[in-house]
Amino acid sequence: MLIRAPAILCASRAHGENGAVVRLMTAEYGLIAGYVAGAHGRTLRPVLIPGNLVEAQLTARTPGQLPSARLELMTSRGPWLTEPLASAGIGWITTLTARSLPEGQPFPAIHGAMEAVLDAICHAPSARGWARAVAAYEMLLLQEIGYGHTPIPPADEPWPGLLARLDRQGLALAKHLLADPRRDGMAARAMLIERLKRISGETQSSG
Repeated sequence: MLIRAPAILCASRAHGENGAVVRLMTAEYGLIAGYVAGAHGRTLRPVLIPGNLVEAQLTARTPGQLPSARLELMTSRGPWLTEPLASAGIGWITTLTARSLPEGQPFPAIHGAMEAVLDAICHAPSARGWARAVAAYEMLLLQEIGYGHTPIPPADEPWPGLLARLDRQGLALAKHLLADPRRDGMAARAMLIERLKRISGETQSSG
């Protein structure tokens, strides 16, 4: 097996003394896993940040073997890790994708939407500008996997209404996509929603 493709790094988990198992979202192949040797070295640590865009090459001698992966950084999300809201947003989107999609099945619409929402998180003027994109991404993912056909949030939806929508969607995500009690994928979302709700409180206090 030989795969070369641009990819979004969704997860990186230490494996052994020097390696890591990564999960990558690609347009053509969907979610794929690979082993990165030397992952703890100074060169690769900045590359293995969830949300990064990379050029990936994966090779395996047999179909059942975990591929070896070589990654080259294309776009880094590292500068946004020091911003609590942006970091929480990136962490949730990558966690949701890595833990809910089956491997080896292409979801080109999800790949395109994931890249767009990560760009919005990093470049929108405020979280109010990208929280709607997060809600829309969650809806798309639920629909693509076969759970409901909820319409995309309207552009003029008031902030309290959007927060209420996110609360409702959290129940569907926990029930259908992240129900495995051994893997608490919802913790990253809880952190994000808590920080988004603080925006309302801060706005009211300043008023």
